[in-house]
Amino acid sequence: MALALLLATAASPPAVVPPAPAPALDGHAIAQARYGNDAAWYEQRIPFFESSDPRIDAVYYYRWGLFRAHQRDLGGQGYITTEFADDVDWQREPFASLNDASGFHIAEGRWLNDRRFTDDYINFMYEGGNDRHFTDHMADSVWGRYLVDGDREALLAHLKTMRHIYRLWDEKFDFDKGLYFVEPLLDATEYTVSSIDASGGKDGFRGGDSFRPSVNAYMFANARALSRMAEMAGDTAMAKEYAARAKALQARVLADLWNPKLEHFTDRHQITNEYVKYWEPIRNRELVGYLPWMFDLVPDDAKYAKAWGHLTDPQSLAGKAGMRTVEKNYEYYMRQYRYLGPDPECQWNGPIWPYQTTQVLTAMANLLDHYEAHGPVSRADWMAMLRQYTQLHYQGTGKDERLDLEEDYDPETGKPIVGLDRSHHYFHSGYIDLILTGLVGIRPRADDVLEVNPLQQGLDWFHIDRVPYHGHEVSVTWDADGSRYRRGRGLSIAVDGKEVARRADLGRIEVPVARAANASIVREENLAVQLVRSGWPRASASSGTDAEKLHDAVDGRAWFYPELPNGWDSDASGKAQWYALDFGRTIALGSAELAFFADGTHFAAPRRVSVEVWREGRWQHVGAPVTPLANGVTRVTWPAIETGKLRVSMTPAKGRAIRLAEVKAFAR
Repeated sequence: MALALLLATAASPPAVVPPAPAPALDGHAIAQARYGNDAAWYEQRIPFFESSDPRIDAVYYYRWGLFRAHQRDLGGQGYITTEFADDVDWQREPFASLNDASGFHIAEGRWLNDRRFTDDYINFMYEGGNDRHFTDHMADSVWGRYLVDGDREALLAHLKTMRHIYRLWDEKFDFDKGLYFVEPLLDATEYTVSSIDASGGKDGFRGGDSFRPSVNAYMFANARALSRMAEMAGDTAMAKEYAARAKALQARVLADLWNPKLEHFTDRHQITNEYVKYWEPIRNRELVGYLPWMFDLVPDDAKYAKAWGHLTDPQSLAGKAGMRTVEKNYEYYMRQYRYLGPDPECQWNGPIWPYQTTQVLTAMANLLDHYEAHGPVSRADWMAMLRQYTQLHYQGTGKDERLDLEEDYDPETGKPIVGLDRSHHYFHSGYIDLILTGLVGIRPRADDVLEVNPLQQGLDWFHIDRVPYHGHEVSVTWDADGSRYRRGRGLSIAVDGKEVARRADLGRIEVPVARAANASIVREENLAVQLVRSGWPRASASSGTDAEKLHDAVDGRAWFYPELPNGWDSDASGKAQWYALDFGRTIALGSAELAFFADGTHFAAPRRVSVEVWREGRWQHVGAPVTPLANGVTRVTWPAIETGKLRVSMTPAKGRAIRLAEVKAFAR
């Protein structure tokens, strides 16, 4: 493409510069430093990022680790993204899937250079995986994925199913009011104002059905996405129908959920009992009132923008450590109703939740990016709140400080509230997408344009590269005075390694970028997955024969977090150990992947490992013996062999037990 076509348009004209190589980060060295022996998973997959704020950098890479840890391999059904690393009672069995955070999972995963994980997840969800256990904005997030990768075929693959799921929500639609209602628990937000008040302040876990800004904003966004998809598919009637649905829902949200008295979008009760009346507005502001901006439902009008003043008000929604889910003067603010044994359980009557923090930061980024009337908030406020959110990822102090995102937090201290085993490394929110679309400012579009408008304030420099966009690799660099990268001061954009635009200050740049083909998705099926505990393959071992532990090594999940034990554990006798799988049928096997956990104290990777298959009535070695990685993945390959059993034989390190976090087996 000629240089003239690649020059950017901006609010102030950028300086014309000849194409030049963009700064490049050493992805190999960064992956090694951040992920140690597990670096190989990240090196060719993630965009690499650095900034003048090392804590933001650390959380950025932690969040890619979180994404990786929550990829569950289902075998023939591919990968899904989980919310809890381990099992919870309310997940969809036997997959451990939940749909409420699917929008975050897709928004994060769309920035991977390997498109398999998000593609598999979307396919799973629209091939029976989305049971509507909770509300979601999944159709809109699939559209958001298309804005990054531009893959029309993948976008339209499930359009009929998306429409079917949308219509199933008619059961929660009040046709007289033209609005959706939901029980707050099924909106993934138990103990909100509507549910607590509907109980007379006695409880609030169940009940309290209400017309909420959240579900109505989600359904608006989903309808708009379906209209756009239908238009692309050539279905004019469907496109018009869902555009009309979105428009009607928008009108009703603005007319009926905007609360002039509170200057905020709030619930209206959907029930009448001795405590509340149908159609009455709830009596306090909640963080959920900002969700309409997350999907650009709200007009660019100062009347509505006033609501953002509550977010920075210490007497309302602004806690010292982050965003309160309900304002401080609510009668039942931070009252703890629910416990699991002695430990407090999840509530939304004041605690900080990364879930809604992500939503509000996304909404606020929209406000600051393309609204003229953005009320009393600024980019400096957005950055301050991003830093508060960043800090929530850190637990402990000094030498004991570690990264571990949990479920909810005290808004004054920033300390975790729930603190249950299930809460560690919780994937119920987003962060990477906030960095890419907010701080860096890449605003994905459906046309052949790359638009960048960083929201960052106070960073002297940042650089991100290997960002996938419409079949290209993009990098964005900010260097306030030119001293970091020594290529001049200001903001610059590069496509496929060549600089295409620059300006001397922070601001918007738009660059024409012709669409290119994405790399093909490569899939191989893991044959060693036991989804149903009584099913095949069946595991046995030399020691540590607890059925749950045996299952954990073939449950399709692998991570190396010490707070979350996962896998088969041997004893520490020092004797040779083995872990075997019986597939219940004859299959072709040509490779295996082994993931071993080590903690420097009780568990260590084996000193030596060999893989065997059962043939001709005996175990036969395949591949060469290896010294496996600790807290990483070791692959063993051999010429494909027909067999029905596989065994991993291990020589333990002296005085240490073995934890086999996961074993996978492949035909090739």
